Amino acid sequence: MKVVLASGNKGKLAELGELLSQSGLELVPQGALGIADPVEDGHTYVENALIKARNAARISGLPALADDSGLIVDALDGAPGLISAHYAGVHGDAAGNIAKLLGELQGVPTERRTARFYCCLVLLRHADDPQPLIAEGEWPGLILDAPRGDGGFGYDPVFFDPATGLGAAEMPASQKNPISHRGRALAVLKSRLADWIARGAAAG
Repeated sequence: MKVVLASGNKGKLAELGELLSQSGLELVPQGALGIADPVEDGHTYVENALIKARNAARISGLPALADDSGLIVDALDGAPGLISAHYAGVHGDAAGNIAKLLGELQGVPTERRTARFYCCLVLLRHADDPQPLIAEGEWPGLILDAPRGDGGFGYDPVFFDPATGLGAAEMPASQKNPISHRGRALAVLKSRLADWIARGAAAG
């Protein structure tokens, strides 16, 4: 099955491409088809993922996979959440987003810096698919006092994984990807993929 990856984020594209390399899906980044990101004006992660997947599916005529994800910080009442990508005001300004996050958490002790990455994946057979495949994943951790590591993207430099004792940006992709929120969501998606494809074939 040829599927459009409905994202222009290079970090997400790399992670999704690696994690789905053995899935049987032939992945095509939306940028390769000249598809731009739509306005994400949903009120939930699943709404935004559906907006992106429908946009890519409608323009390409192909099935589409979209992800909407964010960082949820308990001490900030769930912020940055849905606006994680443009927390500091400019979409994709990772350095600005991290600086604002650390500023908001200044003086907050380690035990209260709990957070989690959240990912919602949506896979559509076509733009008007009434039964999208939806999968979720979470990665619990803590927010560091300062960036650590040179890998990853987004908020990875300030996200600490207690289970491994490493920051997300300190992990090689082979270690990070399977345990990340995106990796966990993809594991759920892949476990349901064969049934979903079969149901679509029967309905068609």
